[in-house]
This record gives sequence, structure tokens and C-alpha cells, in this order.
Amino acid sequence: MTIFKLSWRNIVVSPLNTILSLLLMSLGVGIISLLILLNNEMKQQVKNNLKEIDMVVGAKGSPLQLILSSVYHIDNPTGNIPLSSIDKLKKNRLVDLVIPLSYGDSYEGFRIVGSTHDYIDLYNAEIKEGRSWEGGFEVVIGSEIARIHNLQIGDNFYGSHGFKKGGHVHNNYAYTVVGILNFSGSVIDNLILTDYQSVWNVHNKDAHSEMEITAALFKFKNPSALIKLPRQVNETTNLQAAVPVFEMNRLIKLLGKNIINPIQFIAVVIMIVSGLSIFISLYNSLKRRRYELALMRVHGASRWQLVMLIQFETLFLSVLGAFFGLLLSRLSIYIYSLGSDNHIINNFPLTFVAEEFWLFPSALLIGVFAAIIPTLQAYRTNIPKLLTDA
Repeated sequence: MTIFKLSWRNIVVSPLNTILSLLLMSLGVGIISLLILLNNEMKQQVKNNLKEIDMVVGAKGSPLQLILSSVYHIDNPTGNIPLSSIDKLKKNRLVDLVIPLSYGDSYEGFRIVGSTHDYIDLYNAEIKEGRSWEGGFEVVIGSEIARIHNLQIGDNFYGSHGFKKGGHVHNNYAYTVVGILNFSGSVIDNLILTDYQSVWNVHNKDAHSEMEITAALFKFKNPSALIKLPRQVNETTNLQAAVPVFEMNRLIKLLGKNIINPIQFIAVVIMIVSGLSIFISLYNSLKRRRYELALMRVHGASRWQLVMLIQFETLFLSVLGAFFGLLLSRLSIYIYSLGSDNHIINNFPLTFVAEEFWLFPSALLIGVFAAIIPTLQAYRTNIPKLLTDA
């Protein structure tokens, strides 16, 4: 029997110790792998939703709140601003595109956003059925809204005030579905889009008042505008300008520092504990097999062959633990997706990502350290003493 096969047999004959070591290693690697996958997907979603938006302009308040409410639509707006003030900024020679946004109402928890057709083009979204809006109170709905509420072309509905269910229903203004978007994997999948004039008409009681919008998205002609325009808007107007890239990078760092890093630390501790479990397993195994090792030496096995025997056992446990950990992270996401209505979760990529490459060498390194003492014991096996004691 070869050293390789003998190592495998030694692992199999101690199933409880083996399962415990594999479970701990798999759990540690699995948690880190899951964090890597989620962090990777979060960054990808951030990138998908930014879509080269260079600047967001809105009412004074928190810059991060402005970004979250205007780009990701997961926070309340900071207020309204005059459309005329955006028209002035639009004339700046550094500005390439301006997309107005008006919101404040929803349908069954999904936001109604008034904008222009440029907003659909910004996300490279395609209309699956119907057409884009032309007249007032015509809407194009995201794929998720159509799927969840089974809305069809020609269906009518009323918006309610606010972003949660149960708000005041504007039953004097019925929206008509004229288009349904394809799934794009971006925030637009969960929005109801219409002309911004329609949103204004729902709330405006005075026909002569100055038109207002909630925010505006800007794209610049060249990167130099990032240095000039946001500062110019913040210092010379009553508006607030925020740069999405800066704010989201700050948020990701904050999340990493306060949430992701502590969980990763716990996972690393679990991996180290798994190394301790491997050490105890090998140490106890050597105590039971010390006469067997002595007999192997008598029958011609060298010291290095005994060392290889121990190292192969460590190799098996470490590699299998890392493999099952990677499998566990993906299995967790898959099981969660079975009970989820979220299209992004259901289409979560489960492919191997570059950041996971270091998990295998890390698991091996922990295994090697765990096997140092058992390996030295095997190398220093005193044949005469063991046989005499036997």
C-alpha cells in the first residue's frame, strides 16, 4: 500500500474526528467565500447602477442621502429644487447630459419616477413589450414590477403618496401601462417611469407656480468637470451637488470596516480553530498508531515517508475543507434563491472569483502549521523504545 493510500485510510478510519475537522474548515472557508461573493456582487451592482453618472444635484442635505435616493432609490429625497436652476447648469460647456428626476409617489411600494427617455437609455434598457411613454400619465414599468404584480399593457393603476404601502392614493390620476422593460440587473427593474410633467401635475395645485423636480443626474464631457462643477454648485447656489463615485466608495469602505471585516475576522478564527482540530486529530491518531509507525520503520519505511504520511493527511483535510467551504457558500445562495422573489438573487453569479484563489493556500498553510508537532513526532519515532515498551 502506498503512502498516499495509507494516509487516506487513516482519515477514513476516524470518521468523527475527520468530520469535525472538515466541518470547521468548511465553515470558515464558506463564510469568507460568501462574503467575497456578496462583496463582489455589491460592487458590481454599484457599478451597474452608477452608469457613468458623474454628478447628482438636489436640495441641500446629506450627499450620501442624495445619491441613495436619486441613483439607487433606497432613501428619501432631500427635497425639491426649481427646474429653472437645473436648466442654467445645463448650459455649462462641460455638461454633456442632464436627466431630471421627479418622485415622491409609489405603487405597491415601487417608486414612480418622472424623467425623460434619456433615463431609459442611461441604463441601456430595452422595451420588451409596448412602447415608451408619449402622453401624460403613460408609464413604462420595470421587469420586476410586471412580474410581481402581473401588470400588462393597457392596465391602469393609481399612485399613492410616499414610498410605502398605505399612503394617500391619488385616485384622480390614473396611470396607464404602455411599455414593459426587459430585465437589466439594475435599479430600473424596480421603477415605474413616466414623464416628469405627469408627476408634477399630480402634486401641483397652482398652475402658475414654478415647476420643481426632485433631483437631476449629470454626465460630463471630460473628467476635469468633476473638480470644478460640484464645488461650483455647492459654493455659488442653493443646491447641493454630490459625486456618486466618491460617496459610494466611502460607503463601501464604511461597510467593510464595520460589517465585512469583523465577520471575516470571525471566519478566520473559525479556520484557525479548524487547524487546531486537525492538530488534535493528528496528535491523537499518532498516539494510537505509534506501534504501527515503528513497524513501518522496521519493514523499511524511512523517516521522510512517515513525514509524508502525516502531511498527506493534512493535505486531504485542508483541500477537502476548502473545497466543501466553496461549495457551501454557493449552496447557501442557491437555497436562499429558491424562496426569494428577487430577480438579482435568482440570477446571482456562482462562478469562481479571483479573490477566492487565496483560500486554498490559506487552508493549506493552516493545515501545515497544525501538522508541525505531529510531523516532528513521526520523524523522531524511537523504534527500539516503542518495540521494547510494546
